[in-house]
Amino acid sequence: MRIYVSSLGCKLNQAEMDALAGRLAQAGHQVVLSVAEADLAVLNTCAVTHVAAQKSRQALRRLHRENPEARLAVTGCYAELSPGELSDLPGVDLLVGNEAKADLVALLPPASAVEASPLRLGLETPGRPLARTRALVKIQDGCDNACTYCIIHVARGPQHSRPPDRVLAEVGARLSAGHREIVLTGVHIGAYGQDRRGEPGAQHDLWGLIGRILTETSVERLRLSSIEPWDLPERALELWRDPRLCRHLHLPLQSGCDATLQRMGRRYDTAAFAGLVRVARAAIPGLAVTSDLIVGFPGETEAYFARSLAFVEEMAFARLHVFPYSIREGTPAAGMPGQVPHQVKVGRARAMRQVAAASSRAFRQQFIGERVSVLWESCQERDGRCVWSGLTDNYLRVQAPGPPGLANTFSSVHVIGLSERGLRGRIEDQKSGG
Repeated sequence: MRIYVSSLGCKLNQAEMDALAGRLAQAGHQVVLSVAEADLAVLNTCAVTHVAAQKSRQALRRLHRENPEARLAVTGCYAELSPGELSDLPGVDLLVGNEAKADLVALLPPASAVEASPLRLGLETPGRPLARTRALVKIQDGCDNACTYCIIHVARGPQHSRPPDRVLAEVGARLSAGHREIVLTGVHIGAYGQDRRGEPGAQHDLWGLIGRILTETSVERLRLSSIEPWDLPERALELWRDPRLCRHLHLPLQSGCDATLQRMGRRYDTAAFAGLVRVARAAIPGLAVTSDLIVGFPGETEAYFARSLAFVEEMAFARLHVFPYSIREGTPAAGMPGQVPHQVKVGRARAMRQVAAASSRAFRQQFIGERVSVLWESCQERDGRCVWSGLTDNYLRVQAPGPPGLANTFSSVHVIGLSERGLRGRIEDQKSGG
């Protein structure tokens, strides 16, 4: 069977679809790159906000419109939380909850030998380049927190970690397939291993797992996805002495006002957050600290928002994702008094993004004139030449003209200026091939 897989939302969703593509290929199915080629399309949905749920519905309608003959299998958080809203959409044949997602292959009819594909990990095909330079490796799922705005702990269930040996095995397989960077992802990766304490040979925390990956594999770059601020002990910063561990920490702030953080059910205050960032930046030169922030949370007054805005400016994030608060039915925040009008949330988001853009520019500015290592991802033709785009280890997007064939290779790049959201550079030498 020819199967197209796609996902919306977080890196965990993408990691799950990468893993599913691998299992589909091993089962003899052909993983295709376009829904137009598919007999079946699988969409991993998101429901973190009502906008995400709307985008999930729109994506399903688009898939059906582009190939009305293809069957649709829907999984992910939206399918888990609102199966009734999806069952009536045209083309939807299969709804799979998060717990059954890993067994989706078994729910499909067996593929014929003629349809068998030599795909490795569902990402590479003969004659085609790697779909991504980075491989997303899921290390855990679920969440035991109860942030008052979030529905994901309901959709994903309680925290559970993958055995460390299985994580190591997948990392090794991804490296053998040619990936140069590994990203560890999950719903709450900082809680990794806490549910496995007491098991023989169990890995007790995320930092022990990272140590094993750095010691036992040939990984060239290892990146972490989002880490809750309370999950980063000072002792863990010693791991960044290994230059293969990317100088990038995504620490979700959610609000720069202590009163709002308390109503959100977050386990820190602004002083603790600022102290953590200060220590991390001192320990890791060139560290990019990125974050998420919600504006317009119930009860957020103009004074509270002003505090949050000032704190964000003080933190000088390398990048900040700003979200207007979105009501999720079934969460405590949905019934809180002081719901903020939509237009007020829009205005606050605009003001917060202006501060975020200024701090992002200031962070990038400090690298002009420096030499950075870039892992190239893709090329666009501009004025008859190839302009490459790639990432530094501290998550800076770099563009530079260069020859064909640089995908999935490292280069030393001299930074010569800023682009709209990244850096412009000049390739100085080729450090390693693909």
